[in-house]
Amino acid sequence: MEGEPTLRLRIFDLNCWAIRYLSKRRQERVRLIGDTLRQESFDLVLLQEVWSEQDYSDLKVKLAACYPFSHYFRSGVIGSGLCVFSRFPILDTLLYQYSLNGYPYMLQHGDWFCGKSVGLPGSRAGVGMGVTAPLLSLSLQLHAEYCRDKDAYLPHRLVQAWELAQFIRHTSKAADVVLLGGDLNMHPEDVGIRLLRGWTGLRDAFAEATHFEGCKNGCTLVPDNCFTDKAELLPFPLGIRIDYILYKAISSFTVKCEELKTTTGPAPGMDIPFSDHEAVMATLHIQRQGQPASATLGTADLALADVVTEARTEVAVGLRAAQRQRYSSGRMAVLALLLLLLQAAAALGTLAGLGAEQPFPKFSFCLLAFLALGVLVLAAGLHLFHTMEVKMLHGTEDQMWMALRALQERP
Repeated sequence: MEGEPTLRLRIFDLNCWAIRYLSKRRQERVRLIGDTLRQESFDLVLLQEVWSEQDYSDLKVKLAACYPFSHYFRSGVIGSGLCVFSRFPILDTLLYQYSLNGYPYMLQHGDWFCGKSVGLPGSRAGVGMGVTAPLLSLSLQLHAEYCRDKDAYLPHRLVQAWELAQFIRHTSKAADVVLLGGDLNMHPEDVGIRLLRGWTGLRDAFAEATHFEGCKNGCTLVPDNCFTDKAELLPFPLGIRIDYILYKAISSFTVKCEELKTTTGPAPGMDIPFSDHEAVMATLHIQRQGQPASATLGTADLALADVVTEARTEVAVGLRAAQRQRYSSGRMAVLALLLLLLQAAAALGTLAGLGAEQPFPKFSFCLLAFLALGVLVLAAGLHLFHTMEVKMLHGTEDQMWMALRALQERP
């Protein structure tokens, strides 16, 4: 509505790639990020992969004057890596850890150990600026893809996207504006992104921006970045867009994206970029309108039903794979248990005097027993893990089926 005051909100989002002992020039880059944020006038800063709490503490001290409110989200073995800095008061926080997050035995990937999550700080934006809006902002990261041709983690990432969409729908009822920023590890046309946007009504700042400046097509993982793995980007000579700022207005507000920018390589005056990802910066205009906006899913029901069906099919494929892995690990555990029982019977026979004419091979017996016990413990652990995986995938498939039925039954 013309004449209504407008809140101009500037958002900064970055996957910092700050893994202690592994990330190149980590401390130098964290200081560079802090210096840049202190110089800029952002209202909300959403960071991912800040794995060291010391890095967060250093940033908090450096940014205290310009971003007086902050929060670090802790989860998993090594932490979620999520943190938020804000000019506006953070009223409350909530962390939701996804039910599926890769495999603990895939040590080279490590997603399971960090406990990928979505962090939610609730705040009231625009205090003292003429218009205020209860703001629900989310910083998050989904499971990495690693190999697009043979993406073993696609079902897990779809479960995460579905849980994220449900989380947003159920937690945004008291908010006027929802903002989401993070590394979704999905291309814009992937089924997970379409599911998330369709089910929540979130709008893509890149697609909606009046003015864009930065890497072509808004890519945030580009070959020109000195820290990226060039081999992974060979199929994508321009790079890929996996970092997003999404938003939507609820109730009596409207949100428009005036400008979207990405960084383009080395920071000004430096020989290195902030991270192996490019930062995303959005300028949003939030304005109160005369009448409350009607609730909508943001896409036609038939198109959304197709997306849910596609996602449910991929989850079902992952469910069958998990069931096979559960069966294989269970069978291995049974075989190891049988081997231990046979060894126990042989030991009892020796104690009873059977086969006394032959020497008892104690060393070989003990070695085989320890091996069988190790296989039993490992196989039993894998069986339990894949049993939980099957339950989570099956539960998500049921939820998607109920949502699909509700969409199809709408008049």
